[in-house]
Amino acid sequence: QVQLVESGGGSVQAGGSLKLSCAASGYIFRTCGMGWYRQAPGKERELVSIISIYGTITYADSVKGQFTISRDNAKNTLYLQMNSLKTADTAVYYCAACPSGLGYRYWGQGTQVTVSS
Repeated sequence: QVQLVESGGGSVQAGGSLKLSCAASGYIFRTCGMGWYRQAPGKERELVSIISIYGTITYADSVKGQFTISRDNAKNTLYLQMNSLKTADTAVYYCAACPSGLGYRYWGQGTQVTVSS
């Protein structure tokens, strides 16, 4: 049973923008914190940004001022607006929901973001 469905990835030139979306079930959206992670080739998965059900937001230092996370409660959808993209932002981006221990209970399938110079 698919709980998180991501969309919005693609290829863009450096300096461009993309907006990722993550559609979740109503139960997950109402009860769980959610976030975005990314994994670049040859690197470990890393935090991009997280948002609690109360709206508390955390960003990785590398994306502060560049990316914006948001939640649309009416659409049960999590977003990640990515501006001024750099080649270093190239990665597979994952949506995650429901923190559990050191990880998350649910993960999306990932969406590729490729930034070219």
